[in-house]
Amino acid sequence: MARGMGGMGDIGNLMKQAQQMMKQREKILADLKERVVDATAGGGMVTAFVNGVQELVKLKLEPEVVDPAEREMLEDLIVAAVNEGVRKSKELSEQEMGKLTGGLGGLGGLLG
Repeated sequence: MARGMGGMGDIGNLMKQAQQMMKQREKILADLKERVVDATAGGGMVTAFVNGVQELVKLKLEPEVVDPAEREMLEDLIVAAVNEGVRKSKELSEQEMGKLTGGLGGLGGLLG
């Protein structure tokens, strides 16, 4: 019977560890929301600023890029800059979450 109680204690410890990891995950997500990466397109004519939770937070256009005759090119540059910003933001997020789940193998999927 004592053996069974030990098993319950192990489950309790695992639950506590999982709860701690979830709290750490929430803290990391809050931090990622504040961290911003930037990406450019068109030789720096368009810059997208994306936070660590893949939200576009700012877009900067150089004055010379805003030409009504080149609207389609501008739209393409914005899409390229935003997509690169999101890619960098995902890398940042994966790095930070990797710190939390490092060495846990498949458990990382349960936290994300």
